[in-house]
Amino acid sequence: MKSSLASLIEAGTKLWLDSVDPELVKASRQLGATGATSNPIIISELIKTGRYDQDLARLLGQEGLSANDTAWALTDQVVAYAQEVFLPVWEATAGNDGYVSFEVDPLLEEPGNSLSDEERVAQYVELGSKWSAGRKNRMIKVPATAAGLAAVEELAARGVPLNVTLIFTLRQYQAAREAVWRGAQRLGNFEHFKSVYSIFVSRVDAYTKQHVPQLSPASQGLVGIVNAKQIWRDNQEFWRSRPTPLEQEMVFASTGTKNPDDPPWKYVEALAGSDIQTNPPATNEEVEKSGREFTRRVDEMPPAEVIQEIASQVDMQRLEDFLMAEGIKKFADPQQALIALIEEKRGALAT
Repeated sequence: MKSSLASLIEAGTKLWLDSVDPELVKASRQLGATGATSNPIIISELIKTGRYDQDLARLLGQEGLSANDTAWALTDQVVAYAQEVFLPVWEATAGNDGYVSFEVDPLLEEPGNSLSDEERVAQYVELGSKWSAGRKNRMIKVPATAAGLAAVEELAARGVPLNVTLIFTLRQYQAAREAVWRGAQRLGNFEHFKSVYSIFVSRVDAYTKQHVPQLSPASQGLVGIVNAKQIWRDNQEFWRSRPTPLEQEMVFASTGTKNPDDPPWKYVEALAGSDIQTNPPATNEEVEKSGREFTRRVDEMPPAEVIQEIASQVDMQRLEDFLMAEGIKKFADPQQALIALIEEKRGALAT
């Protein structure tokens, strides 16, 4: 009998891990995962285990290296290891899969920082180019903020593989896609052009449960799925008329359930069959334990009355504004916490 994760992959889903923990990366590769993604929370959790104390002591011992510099040097090291694990996938698929996403500095979006919009854009381009240079299967993760969207055209034009993240609405996705496509056309040669668009799913349902309580029981809890599938369909139609050697895909992110009444495989099952799911390790574990066989569901929609109710009751611009403000905070705060943790480590390792 095939495993549940194997059935998900056979249904057409590329499975990426929402972690770069070396042990989890190796284990997930054995289960069929073909990529991974990183963020500051993941790096902080690894540091807390003590497994990187020697690396931190070495880095912190370098003259002039700040805690922020150390955070990025360690992130680069951890992501590079995950890239080695998935490099055979990247080679076998000619660059269509096997990537590890590397998040560009979240502090660029920190509310109240002194950077102008132009400076933010320039920093995204500079850092995205720096952290991708010479790294075959690294994908640069840029948020769908105003500055991030302004930067992705230039990054795409430079041939940088892109993961545009913090996408909650069709409007954001289309703005990201158009910017990336403009940059790709400047490339001239699409042979290595690769982009993905991370649509957050469960956060949408968490929002509507709190802010759109009037939704009927038939619709409440389905907004994230309907929204993701509508964006997925739009992405399919756009690239069908603009064929490229590599697939330009959706990443279904935030696939861990937030409602304790939901089965942990709710979003995994609903979005099975196409593109990429970047699942938390705990979600993959629950999926594998479930014994369920997953089949293609990504192109199945709820009844028309559910879709109509969602369209009439959910103000998507208000949803986007709220979730982006929340997302930017969740983007920047963990980076500050990571820097503070490394400062604590500096003192502890010195004694």
